[in-house]
Amino acid sequence: MSTKTVSELKKSLAGVVGKEALSDDAKLLGEYARSLGPGPEGKPLAVVRPADTAQVQALVNLAQGIGLNLVPASSGAPRLRGGTVPAGEGVVVDLSGMDKIVRMDRRNKVVIIEPGVTFGVLKNEAERAGLKVLMPLLPRAGKSVLASYLEREPIIIPKYHWDMTDPMLCTEIVFGTGDLFRTGSAAGPGSLEEQWRAGAAQKNPMGPAQTDFVRIVQGAQGTMGIVTWSSIKLEILPRVHRCYFIQERSLQKLVDFSYRIMRPKLADEFLILNSLSLSCILGEEAGQISALAARQSPFTLIYGVAGYEYLPEKRVAYQEEDIANIAQSSGVDIGREVPGANGRKMKEILANPSPEPYWKQRYRGGFRDVFFLTTLDRTPFLLELMQGIVARHDHPAQELGLYIQPIQQGRSCHMEFHLFFDPSDEGEAKRVEAIFSEAGPELAKAGAFFSRPYGPWAEMAYERCPDSVEAMRMVKGIVDPKGVLNRGKLCF
Repeated sequence: MSTKTVSELKKSLAGVVGKEALSDDAKLLGEYARSLGPGPEGKPLAVVRPADTAQVQALVNLAQGIGLNLVPASSGAPRLRGGTVPAGEGVVVDLSGMDKIVRMDRRNKVVIIEPGVTFGVLKNEAERAGLKVLMPLLPRAGKSVLASYLEREPIIIPKYHWDMTDPMLCTEIVFGTGDLFRTGSAAGPGSLEEQWRAGAAQKNPMGPAQTDFVRIVQGAQGTMGIVTWSSIKLEILPRVHRCYFIQERSLQKLVDFSYRIMRPKLADEFLILNSLSLSCILGEEAGQISALAARQSPFTLIYGVAGYEYLPEKRVAYQEEDIANIAQSSGVDIGREVPGANGRKMKEILANPSPEPYWKQRYRGGFRDVFFLTTLDRTPFLLELMQGIVARHDHPAQELGLYIQPIQQGRSCHMEFHLFFDPSDEGEAKRVEAIFSEAGPELAKAGAFFSRPYGPWAEMAYERCPDSVEAMRMVKGIVDPKGVLNRGKLCF
């Protein structure tokens, strides 16, 4: 855009959100122009901070009139994946100022939040009400809860993960047409307040009718609509809560044990880390992390057992006994501590957002994540494949991190490799980028499903399923016919 056109654009934007809610500060624009992930820099023209849904609608209507590219964002820096970096020119719609907890409902274990509510804030407010937030693994304290759930980041309690949309329930969406739409039981009849007076709690994500419209926006990186609030499923805060460890040299033994535990839904938190990724969580700086990693077993399974309001000790006791019996028959040993942490410390770590610096940045400063969906039984094979790719690039084998998170009650799992590097070391950074570039296609050929295709993964993911691309473009043509929302992402 020319300088004159940009100036006119800013006047139009200020007319919607007010001068104080618009910024073209060069430093701020630079933060939105890049992420810690791969991909080219964008060209944000301005950052606007709408105060409510009406202003979001007005921004979308303005964008339609002048062909503007709106890029929704709600989490604080640093940004990790590149989903909120404009593809070319764009205006960033920063929703972090819409940070109300609209309603906390303990009886129905549900909360309604705006996109600016972070994990750090929601955790504290939920605990005051005796409730527990279903969190991913150590999110940043400034991470938007809504953004995390929209992007389907896996939660660490698989038995409460029934469907890929969990724990997100009903939503309010501004589509690219400017239309306001509510999904699930929140669709009506009546306003939210009228529904509350009638005893409704916005817990059923299906609707209107039997259509699950939230699936249109979930995982869409803001290309289909802007979510202005959502109801979120919570759980009761445990009265008794203990964490245990199983350390093994064999990943296969942990996989076999995992299937046997999750089938009867015995444990709460349940995840597998290799020695390096576990040490990055436990350590505070590079030297300590290296020392801890040298003392860990190659793989550690962490699980928690919890008792709630009724007979909490008995609930925990029967789970502990059943899990101990399964462990014995599976040939694995349960422990109460690992180098660097006991069960009590790990329980606190998993229950909170990551302290600063973010846990993946503590070891080398930079990182690349390669993550996808698969099934637990295939994880040993895919790990071996990734280790082969790392070896071909002469990258130290011990510098590869691993995180396996069962989801959907163990039906499938999120598998994530961590490639740590020093950003100031050009050679090391190039080596990691080469591994990252090769790993995606190779893993995809082996059956890894890249359900969250950021940046360079998009073409790789969508070229395999042209009929899905056609269907998605048809839906995009309905809800955002002029292409004003996060243009250039996914297959758009």
